[in-house]
Amino acid sequence: MSNEIKYKNNPLHSVGLKNLLIEIVDQYGFEILFAYLNINCFKTNPSIESSVKFLKKTDWARIKVEAFYLYEFKNLPKVSSDQFLIPPRERVIPEDQVPVNPKELSLDDAKILREKRENNSVEWEAQRSGKSIDPWGNRNNKT
Repeated sequence: MSNEIKYKNNPLHSVGLKNLLIEIVDQYGFEILFAYLNINCFKTNPSIESSVKFLKKTDWARIKVEAFYLYEFKNLPKVSSDQFLIPPRERVIPEDQVPVNPKELSLDDAKILREKRENNSVEWEAQRSGKSIDPWGNRNNKT
């Protein structure tokens, strides 16, 4: 299978990082991007140029932004488990999945998502360390 056929359906194919950022910043703005992605280049003196410069140097952040572009902005279904570890630019999108209108995102939704991620992280750490989880969210902090 040639690369042209393989990546033809991927919305990231032939989209440069700068153009990708312009699209999502025009749709959501830097504040929403920081709230969802928690990448400081969207908070501290945000601009397209400085963000592109940072993302080109930082693979993990670029991958996070590209995944956001595919699954929030282009609103594609989440990837299968066999494609999850593959970077977004290299993923093969099934032909029956086509981009649709961008998701409506808000700062309130971002706060809820951040809390959910934090709870999942606490649970994962507790499982990993063998500690019990307090169902009321009380941590063993001494005050």
